[in-house]
Amino acid sequence: MRNDNIAAISTALGAAGVAVIRISGDNPLDIAEKMFVPSTKKAVRDFEPNRMYAGEILADGFSDYGMCVFFRAPASFTGENTVEFHTHGGTAITKGVLKKILSLGARLAENGEFTRRAFLNGKLSLASAEGLIDMINSESAGGVRAGYSLYREKLTREVENMQEVLTAALSQIDADMDFPEEGLEETSREKVCKAVEEVIDKTRSLISTFAAGSRVKNGVKVGIVGKPNTGKSSLLNALLHFERAIVSDVAGTTRDVVEGNADIKGVRFLFSDTAGIRESEDKIENMGVALSRRVLEESDVLLFVMDASDITEEDRKIKKLIKDKNVITVINKSDKNSVTDERADVYVSALTGENIDAVKDALYERAVGSETDLNGDYLCEERHYRALIRAEKSLEEAQAGVKTLPLDLVATDIKSGWDALGEISGKTASEDIIDDIFSRFCVGK
Repeated sequence: MRNDNIAAISTALGAAGVAVIRISGDNPLDIAEKMFVPSTKKAVRDFEPNRMYAGEILADGFSDYGMCVFFRAPASFTGENTVEFHTHGGTAITKGVLKKILSLGARLAENGEFTRRAFLNGKLSLASAEGLIDMINSESAGGVRAGYSLYREKLTREVENMQEVLTAALSQIDADMDFPEEGLEETSREKVCKAVEEVIDKTRSLISTFAAGSRVKNGVKVGIVGKPNTGKSSLLNALLHFERAIVSDVAGTTRDVVEGNADIKGVRFLFSDTAGIRESEDKIENMGVALSRRVLEESDVLLFVMDASDITEEDRKIKKLIKDKNVITVINKSDKNSVTDERADVYVSALTGENIDAVKDALYERAVGSETDLNGDYLCEERHYRALIRAEKSLEEAQAGVKTLPLDLVATDIKSGWDALGEISGKTASEDIIDDIFSRFCVGK
């Protein structure tokens, strides 16, 4: 790869107390010497690593008073020599400092290029890089924790341990093939079989955490459904704690899907309040009903809302329509009616807020599970899930053939499983996969 100096603004543009402009490459200190005047007598080229120095930053057409810090390779984020300028925040200041840096020979970094260099220099794995972008983009505490677990290499270490077991099995097969006169084949088969079974078990264990992990990272899609005028919009407003949807006694008021987000126990829930599902002569309302049916298909959990005073055959038809879904049945307007129904999971009053917390508890239980430890290890990336599925399939084929097939054929399936696992850490990932991951980063990271 090119080892030239790259530069970018690493903080968001706009008014702020501090902004950071980063340079990484072979000789960022050469650039710093030409545009930073330390307040002390120490020359820039003699800066101690990891120490902040105050001074004047010469930008394009003006100066700012700020800080400069030098990170010596390989003890830096990228693994290269790195300089950071910490300036006062502001669009003009940061752009002016960056423009000066570029005029002195650095080039503007590409999306994710700092992190890509860190990956290529062995500072982090591909999975860790994905965890980093997940943390940056997360909108919930659960999403941050999921990203942090990846960033701290927990999954990478587990995958590498699995690969080590498979490597030992492949070495056993090689020894058996190199020294057939030693009569090691039967022992080799037993050891290989045990190793493959161990990795299959660990692979399946990781795969089993994907559903909950994906929801923690990406959020839980919740559709609020029912016939018109059961209080779906009122329930949405109560769950969000503000007036997101228009509330009216007129049936069919909601013509479109109204959306809103809420954090429940550190997990982001994405609510969609749908138009009431019914037959109508109104073309606009029918379009809303069509959107409601789409929400039925895309939601992880459905809140099926009925009016306590008006449970009809229409409700039963909707209940039948969604019987195969993950449904929480909510009977609304309990403040006005005392009717009970064995089909209900929660009785609420969206108007008074009664039992709204019970709805949240039920949503969390259905989507995530009360036993799920948000600080634990679970799979949250679709790419990792697919790689583990491929690894499981290859190792299952190895397991099926280990007792009857020649061991060199079994080794082929084991190696395929090893390669699939390596896609997670990046050891065997294709250039296209790597390009796609780093394209999701901003320029400054």
